[in-house]
Amino acid sequence: MDSRSHTPVTAALRLCLHALLTGLLALVAVRAVGEGAPHAGAVVTLTLVTAGVYGVGALAGRPGPAGAGVRAGAEARAGAEARATSVRQRASIRPGSRAAALWLAALCALWLGLLVLSPDALWVAFPLYFLQLHLLPTRWGVPAVVVTAAAAITSFVVHRQEIAPGAFIGPLLGAAVAIATVLGYDALFRESERRRELIVELVATRAELAEAERTAGTLAERERLAREIHDTLAQGLSSIQLLLRAAERTLPGDAPAAAHVRAAREAAQANLAEARSFVRALTPPDLEHGSLAAALERLCARTTGPDLTVRFAVSGTPVGLPTPYEVALLRTAQSALANTVRHARAGRAEITLSFMDTSVALDVVDDGQGFDPSGAPVAERGDGGFGLPAMRSRAATLGGTLSVESAPGQGTALAVTLPVAGPVQNEERAA
Repeated sequence: MDSRSHTPVTAALRLCLHALLTGLLALVAVRAVGEGAPHAGAVVTLTLVTAGVYGVGALAGRPGPAGAGVRAGAEARAGAEARATSVRQRASIRPGSRAAALWLAALCALWLGLLVLSPDALWVAFPLYFLQLHLLPTRWGVPAVVVTAAAAITSFVVHRQEIAPGAFIGPLLGAAVAIATVLGYDALFRESERRRELIVELVATRAELAEAERTAGTLAERERLAREIHDTLAQGLSSIQLLLRAAERTLPGDAPAAAHVRAAREAAQANLAEARSFVRALTPPDLEHGSLAAALERLCARTTGPDLTVRFAVSGTPVGLPTPYEVALLRTAQSALANTVRHARAGRAEITLSFMDTSVALDVVDDGQGFDPSGAPVAERGDGGFGLPAMRSRAATLGGTLSVESAPGQGTALAVTLPVAGPVQNEERAA
C-alpha cells in the first residue's frame, strides 16, 4: 500500500491494518487446526499463501527515502537511476495503479478460496474493505466492498446452514463503517490539501505585498528627493545664475571681476544642469518615458475596464512643466481614479488637463454615486495612497488649490489648479 500523506497518523493506521489482517489470518489457521477441520492442511497452506501475497504487496508499496532517484555524480548515472525509479514506481502497489488492482484481485481470490474451506475466513472481509476503498477509485471501491460483504454473508449461510440476523448485520455494518471512515478521511485529506495550498498562496502573497511595499517606499522616497532637490538646490542655483547674469551685464567688459562672475555663472549653470539630471532620474516611472499628458493617457487606458470607461482630453497649448508639478498632477489623477474605482460605482469618468496663460488645471469628473464633501473622513485614502487632505496639501505646497464638488447620487468633480509663472519658468528652462 501507499499513503498519499506519510504522517505518523497514517503510518500508525497502516501498521494497524497490517496487524489486523495478519491476526485474522492467523486466527483462521489456528481454528482450522485446533478444531480438526477436514481441510485443515489446505486452510493453513492457503492462509500462508495469502499472508505472503499480502506481505509482498505491503513491502512493494512502502514509501522510499526522499530523493532516492536523485544522486550526485555523472549525468549518465543520474539518468539511469531516474529510469530505474520510474520502473519501480510503475510496478509498485500504489492507489489507482494497475499493479494495485492486480494485487488486490489476487488477494480477494485467495480469500474467496479460504471462504470455501473455512467459515472463519469471513472475518478477513473487514480489512479487505479498507484495502478496496484505498486502492480502487470510489466508483469501483464501493461496489467491491458490497460484493465482498455479500460473499461473507453467503459463506456464513452456506457453512452454518442457517439464516441469522447477525450474519447480515455484521458484514453490512462493517462495510458501512469502512465506507464512512475512508470517505471521511478522503474529505479531510482534500480539505487539508486546500488549506495547504491556501497557506502557500498566502505566503506568496505576503512576499509579493512586502515587495510591493518596498517598491512603493522606494518610489515615494525618490519622489520626495526629486521634489526637495528641485525646490531647494535647483531653485537656488537657478536664482544664483540669474543674479550672476544680471551682475555680468552691469559690469564693464574690461572689469577685473567680469571673468570671475562669468566663471561663477558657468559653474552655477553646470551644477543646475547636474541637479536637474538628478531630478529627472528620480521622477516617477510613468513620467520617465514621455510627457504628463502621455502618462495621464496611459493611466486612463489602464483604468478603463468592463464597468468603467475613462477618457482623457487636453485643453489649451501644452507647455513644459516643472517636475514637481507633473508629479503632483499625476499623483492626484491616480488617487482620484482609485477613489472612483473603489467607491463611486461610476460607469464613466473623464480627466481633462488644461493649459492656461498663468495656470495649469487638472479636472477629474465621474458619474458615480457621489458623496458629501463636508462629511468625507480626514483619513480617507485611495489606492494611490493620497486622500483628499493629502491632495489638497500637495496642491497648497505648490501654491495651488484643490476643489471638490459632489453630492449623493450626482457624481463627483475634482479640480486642482497650479499657478505657472511663464517668464520665470521659461527663463529657468532656458538656463
